[in-house]
Amino acid sequence: MSSRALAALSIFLLAACSSLVVNQNAQQAEPFPPPKNEPPIITPGKTDSDPPSDAIVLFDGKDLSKWRQAYANAEAKWRVADGYVEVVPRTGDIATKEQFGDCQLHVEWATPSVVKGEGQERGNSGVFLMERYEVQVLDSYDNKTYYHGQAGAIYKQYAPLVNASRKPGEWQSYDIVFKAPKFDEQGKVTERARITVFHNGVLIQNNVEIYGNTWHDRPALYIAHGPKASLKLQDHGDPVRYRNIWIRPL
Repeated sequence: MSSRALAALSIFLLAACSSLVVNQNAQQAEPFPPPKNEPPIITPGKTDSDPPSDAIVLFDGKDLSKWRQAYANAEAKWRVADGYVEVVPRTGDIATKEQFGDCQLHVEWATPSVVKGEGQERGNSGVFLMERYEVQVLDSYDNKTYYHGQAGAIYKQYAPLVNASRKPGEWQSYDIVFKAPKFDEQGKVTERARITVFHNGVLIQNNVEIYGNTWHDRPALYIAHGPKASLKLQDHGDPVRYRNIWIRPL
């Protein structure tokens, strides 16, 4: 056998042996360990929009006792009537008194039935996780605007996968699963926030990474913060309504 053929045979045998070792290791892998703790039992809501038994109800249609002005330790000034809370323009954003990190959030909202303005000036508000990361609220029914600013957008970062908006004045829902970002001792982000959003039962954001604060006038940027912060609803000058808000810390 020539030296070239011998070398080729050696390479072939080495590769075969390596493959055999890999296959043997794969076959010898231990079974995935079973969980040690039984999943806790909860009672789901009567409908998918009703809070389960382990949820924290943030707004039940009666009062804003669990909310404050976002930028002051003062009473929230939005209007409560007929089971909903309505933005009172120019009174400022409102935020929860309690703080949250990883969570499942349900919130229902409605833009004004009487259409005024267009683009970003039509039924504008927002749901801010940890007071920083916005899921846009907007009347996006037959209303053109920049794609990553319409209803369901992660503002200025991701357009929704589809536009699932209902007509102005009709109640709509967001179901959100949010994973908070993590930072090291120097304040550098080690894990970006992640978010999944269903709009009216339709998946519109599929576990996307958030690239930092969702500002309207500058690029996204993380600024280190604690593991928990308040949920915030935005006063953008339009009388948007909210109801049935609940959250499950994860």
